[in-house]
Amino acid sequence: MSDSDISLPASPYAAVLAPLDARLADLVALYEDLHRHPELGFQETRTAAEAARRLTALGYDVTTGIGGTGVTGVLRNGPGPVVLLRADMDALPVTERSGLAYASTVPGLMHACGHDVHVTCLLGAADLLATGRDRWSGTLVVLFQPAEETGHGARAMLDDGLYRKGLVPTPDVVLGQHVAPFGAGLIAYCPGPCMAASDSLEITFHGTGGHGSRPETTVDPILMAAAFVQRVQSVVSREVAPKDQAVVTVGAFHAGETSNVIPDRAVVRLSVRSFDETVRTAVLAAIDRIARAEAAASGAPREPQIEAQESFPVTVNEPGTLREVNEAFAQLLGPQQLFAYEPVAGSEDVGLLATAADAPLYYWWLGGWDPEEFHTAFAAGRLADLPSNHSPRFVPVVRPTLTTGVKALTVAALDRLAAGGRADG
Repeated sequence: MSDSDISLPASPYAAVLAPLDARLADLVALYEDLHRHPELGFQETRTAAEAARRLTALGYDVTTGIGGTGVTGVLRNGPGPVVLLRADMDALPVTERSGLAYASTVPGLMHACGHDVHVTCLLGAADLLATGRDRWSGTLVVLFQPAEETGHGARAMLDDGLYRKGLVPTPDVVLGQHVAPFGAGLIAYCPGPCMAASDSLEITFHGTGGHGSRPETTVDPILMAAAFVQRVQSVVSREVAPKDQAVVTVGAFHAGETSNVIPDRAVVRLSVRSFDETVRTAVLAAIDRIARAEAAASGAPREPQIEAQESFPVTVNEPGTLREVNEAFAQLLGPQQLFAYEPVAGSEDVGLLATAADAPLYYWWLGGWDPEEFHTAFAAGRLADLPSNHSPRFVPVVRPTLTTGVKALTVAALDRLAAGGRADG
């Protein structure tokens, strides 16, 4: 699919989107530059500076350093609703294996989840909406968020007074998108709960160390933790109803240094995914209960330490907002370019920005893979062969991914701003 295959609808969208072709070369260069220079969460200083520079040049009221490295731009344009568009900026500790000319130049870091796409698309939409401000009325907030991958970025911006201190006006709607490994030019959507809540825990089991030849003088924390790892697998299969969804995964187990020494502690790290707060609470309580029970059964000298490491809320799309924005997407791209998807167990913190404002959220998936390769894999039932987000080979095709992403954000904003009395000119 080429950029020209994406037709422009009638005014007012066409007038606002018209400058995109002339801006595209600059956006491609920006995307490649961001991809070459990935930055971890709360270290996105270079990315944040570029976002602030461009927003200032476009006439936005810019605030930097929110929650560490967060950036916002506010464009007040008469009466009407406040629309917030969000992009995340952080990269991942992944070594890139794409072989591209613009591959990461930072050892061990990569934009393996497409946040460079998100930043580029939002800056492109911010440009079009500023240039076409005679076509809408209201207030536009563009927000560049740090540290999405750790689940701390949105909370850090809120705790720093994003709404409370009036750093930006409280939005009436929050909109955003995430690139994914399906055909570029497509948009996928899911009403209601669309991404799982995620809780990461670190549990330290305490024992009494000693010589491996005299286990009777010790309390073995490895055996204690191993029993926990086995029993905790029963939580989903025996304590969660079949109609509900939850995932419990033990991802790390660390204990001891050598073969003939029983250590005095073992550390287990695990993650929990869920789509319902009642289920989430029950699963976390079961994990706590099992950890303490296994320690007691082993005669541990003290109870285990259970520490929360990361936490993401359930991402919930408001069905009415989704339906209305999708009508605009269908006008923009054609209804055949939209498809529904099932909730996924991945997690996001964008929902915090909406919940804190008591505003509806719509967060959609943006296709980023080569359309022909995607359709070939789909026809062969081999979609799992395509590199997914967080893969060292996950690099979206530039076109039409950027074009579709810029247009989607722009039109979604215009659709919401239309309620504020946009002048069609």
